[in-house]
Formats: sequence, C-alpha cells, structure tokens
Amino acid sequence: MGKIIAIANQKGGVGKTTTAINLSASLAALDYKTLIIDADPQANSTSGLGLNPKEVKNSIYECMVGLAGISESIIATELPNLEIIPSHIDLVGAEIEMINLANREGKMREVLEPIRNQYDFIIMDCSPSLGLITINSLTAADSVIIPVQCEYYALEGLGKLLNTIKIIQSRLNTKLVIEGILLTMYDLRLRLSNQVVNEVNSHFKNMVFDTIIPRNIRLSESPSFGIPAILHDAESKGSISYLNLAKEIVRKNGLLETV
Repeated sequence: MGKIIAIANQKGGVGKTTTAINLSASLAALDYKTLIIDADPQANSTSGLGLNPKEVKNSIYECMVGLAGISESIIATELPNLEIIPSHIDLVGAEIEMINLANREGKMREVLEPIRNQYDFIIMDCSPSLGLITINSLTAADSVIIPVQCEYYALEGLGKLLNTIKIIQSRLNTKLVIEGILLTMYDLRLRLSNQVVNEVNSHFKNMVFDTIIPRNIRLSESPSFGIPAILHDAESKGSISYLNLAKEIVRKNGLLETV
C-alpha cells in the first residue's frame, strides 16, 4: 500500500515546494512509483514540473469537489516513475465550496483511496496556511514532513503547526505521525545556520532528519526550467541532498533501496 506523506508548514518560504518536487523526483529515481499532489493554489509544484497551471484541465480541485475523477487527473512528468495531480488557482474556491459538504475534512482521503495502491509514495505539497485544504491533506496522510529553514524565526509558528497536527491526530486521523523535521536552506558559512541546527536538534531530537538541505543555486534554478534538480544537475549538492533524504525515508519505512 502506498505511503502518503504531506509536506506542511504554514510559514511560507521554508522550502515546501522545493522539497515536494525534489523528494518526489529522488524517490522516482530510486525506482519507487511516486505521485506528487499539488495541494497549493499557488501551483508552484505544477509549474516547477513543467506544466502551465492555466492550461490544466483537471486538477486536485476538480477531484475534491466532484467535477473529475482522480485517474483522469493524473499527468506524467519527464521523469519515469513520477506523476503529478496538478493544481490551479481555483483551489482557493474549493475551501468555500466544501464548507457545507458532509465529511469536508475527509475529501482528500476519499479522493486518494482508489489510487493509493498504485504508488509506493504519494507526496502532497501543502499550501502555507492551516486552512481546509491543508487539513484535508493532513487527514489523508500517513505522515507529515515539516521543513524548517535555517534562518531567523525558524521555529516561529512551529508550535501552532504541531498543535494542529495533535488536533488532527485526536479527531480526524489517529494514524498520522511526524515523518520528520527537515532543516532547509542551510549555509555552512553562517553561524546562524549552525545555531538553528543545534536549536532544532536540542528541541526535537529524534524527530529531525539526518539529511540537511543546503542553499543551492541548482535547486533555485531548476523550477524555471520546469524540471527537478536531479534532471537539471544530478551532481549538485541540492540534488545529492534530496537523494540522501529519499534514501533516509526509504530506510525509515523498511523498504530496500533499489539504486
């Protein structure tokens, strides 16, 4: 059965989309059949994998409000083993349209159930908010990765997110666990980066991934080409770091690495 992992932090600019794209691509490169779901109305994962959100016919929005089937919304990417269910700006409207629906927090779970066994991993890129779509994503997920940037105010808002996760665990998804806290935008030269690493590790200990994602020009550039960093420059520090993260997740979940 496929593992569903949400990537969430209501703080913007922490590397959620970069992580969603490059972790998914790395899992696919390791021969795991992977689906990325763009659950953010900004649709950055969609454009970052070479699709024009304005030209998307069926998105996760249509699936959640019952206008399209899940299977007809899946699109192949340039990378073998990697497919995407895209997003577009209409996803903003889904929150309003779903207000009066029965089981409104469980729509994503309902939508994904028929296809989850077709994949080894399903990665969800959540929006930088704790709105209904993010709650849907966390309700559907088996686990959540929390990216934290190695900069000022790194831990700002983290308590609120962890509290939201606890509420979801108690009311909507008792099986939800924290896959790990991922340190991103690390700069070896900055004392601040090292202070944040130490602070996060002392606060959260075993919850923090061993892999740390550095600041890397190739990671920043690759979305403009519509490809993950592993296709842009497989030898870059960013690509290698996300490949290491994928291997860490594979090992953590008791799967054998195939590459």
